[in-house]
Amino acid sequence: MDGDRLVYGAENGLSRRAALTTVALGSTFALAVQPVSAQTMITTPAEGLMAGEVTVKTKDGKDLAAYRAMPATGQGFGTILVVQEIFGVHAHIADMCRRFAKAGYYAIAPELYFRQGDPKAHPEVPKLISEVVAKVPDAQVMDDLDSCVAFAKGEGKADTAKLGITGFCWGGRIVWLYAAHNPALKAGVAWYGPLNRGYHPATTANPIDVVGKLNGPVLGLYGGADTGIPNDSVDKMRAALKEGNAAAKKSEIVTYPDTPHAFNADYRPSYRKDQAEDGWKRALAWFKANGVT
Repeated sequence: MDGDRLVYGAENGLSRRAALTTVALGSTFALAVQPVSAQTMITTPAEGLMAGEVTVKTKDGKDLAAYRAMPATGQGFGTILVVQEIFGVHAHIADMCRRFAKAGYYAIAPELYFRQGDPKAHPEVPKLISEVVAKVPDAQVMDDLDSCVAFAKGEGKADTAKLGITGFCWGGRIVWLYAAHNPALKAGVAWYGPLNRGYHPATTANPIDVVGKLNGPVLGLYGGADTGIPNDSVDKMRAALKEGNAAAKKSEIVTYPDTPHAFNADYRPSYRKDQAEDGWKRALAWFKANGVT
């Protein structure tokens, strides 16, 4: 499948909610974030790419939908796992995959809540968190990301020995955990993910608890005015990394002053162009410097 479409409302006579369940993964936005800020939203074209929805077989035999993008020609691409915000794999996350593909990577973003529900169909963030996000255990996420790595390897185009991960908000937290989970991981880039708290009630470890187990260095990108991730938690993580293992000591945290949460989310009012562009440049340089290229 080559390319996809953005869908903002009713289509072919369907309601907005019904349309969400019938369009391709990554082709619309979650109800909880609409209306989107179209004047700042970035849309990366799929020309020159293989981009669209794929099905990944999980370890427990289920079918996991994922959005995958890579250059249309060539092989041996560095592999980037792209981990969603709380809103699931909507148009912004798919666009991030295409941005990585334009940079020469194989990027794949799995819909990691698929067993618990469709995050795009929830119109209110509190209910989305309580009814879907809070039911997703970290161990399940780790296994499903492993399945995506196996899928990428099986396609024959990606070089999974050059493995990186990036994620946003909920996904930013997952970046740190996966960096401690997968021995093959080369590097990660975590965008404003919580460091000392989880979402699932049975959470036993958070990013600050795994700094001694990191397999690859992580670049953390945070906003100094993020009301959901206090600066003191970022400072504690920065200090913990200095006392961690070799990968932890090589990790780095960048805090952008006077910058809110979700500053890379170009479809939301929280978007900050300068910080987002700087973060993107840092992310690409980080992956290149750490063997994900």
